[in-house]
Amino acid sequence: MTKLIIQIPCFNEAESLPATLIALPRAIPGIDSIEVLVIDDGSADGTAEVARRWGVSHIVSHRRNRGLAAAFQSGIDAALAAGADIIVNTDADGQYVGADIALLVAPILAGHADIVVGDRGVADNAHFGPFKRKLQRLGSAVVRGLSRSDITDAVSGFRALSRAAARQITITTEFSYTTDMLIQAGRRRLKITSVPIRTNRTERPSRLFKSIPQFIARTLVTMARAYATYNPLRVFAAAGAACALVGVAPIVRFIWFWANGSGSGHLQSLVIGGALLVLGVLTAMMGVLADLIGTNRKLIEISLTKLRAIESRIDEVASGQQLPAAVSPSRARRA
Repeated sequence: MTKLIIQIPCFNEAESLPATLIALPRAIPGIDSIEVLVIDDGSADGTAEVARRWGVSHIVSHRRNRGLAAAFQSGIDAALAAGADIIVNTDADGQYVGADIALLVAPILAGHADIVVGDRGVADNAHFGPFKRKLQRLGSAVVRGLSRSDITDAVSGFRALSRAAARQITITTEFSYTTDMLIQAGRRRLKITSVPIRTNRTERPSRLFKSIPQFIARTLVTMARAYATYNPLRVFAAAGAACALVGVAPIVRFIWFWANGSGSGHLQSLVIGGALLVLGVLTAMMGVLADLIGTNRKLIEISLTKLRAIESRIDEVASGQQLPAAVSPSRARRA
């Protein structure tokens, strides 16, 4: 049997959640079971109670708001524990058309992709303003280069993951999972593809960021951090080389004056250049150390993937024993 779990991260979404749940598909060709998972990220408006009233299969509750990235990761962990073969993430504000979930899961069912991202057609989407279109296209181009994938809408939250891919993803950023996840997946050589999807207009402003400049700054930090995590030697070596090259200029300046008999008055150039050269060498050495640490990180990631597989088997065995609903590991979790 192929089980699909649709996860919905929520923060004070009691008003919009019912409409989102109604729009979700009840049957998809190739899927034997569809369940819904709501992650209540510290909501104060009774979002979890609304989810229970609407018969949501699984609810994960954070005692306080921990952010979208943490909510996404909690959902992935809970979905894996509940035996999901495919996990779809969608927003609670109704931006994405529920019927298009069938388009997301199709490449995974066919064995053509590990991760599928819904492409909102940013260039022609009437729901986006001109500035947002250009910003999204630029950001997606940067993520394509960093992740070595052909993704046209990198910050789309409408995406599907196979069980194997979900086990390998661990979100480390505190801002948004979208770019971090794609860079991780690309560096692990998972197959990522996009499919065109439809969107609805949403009047509610984003709760992820307060302004466009803040969004740009935090996204750039996330991308830089993720890239440095997986390419530490390249990042530190480039920084060290740049520093050393800058240091060469004042040294050459000192040599020029010294050759012309006036070197004693320009010793500061030699001192500055030498300091920059030493700093460049030290930075490059830090890159070697970071690369060695990166090797250890890869071993930890392999262990974490195997641990998740073991936990999934334990949960499947526990579910087969028909535990009472009050203690069922997949019914309600507190984080």
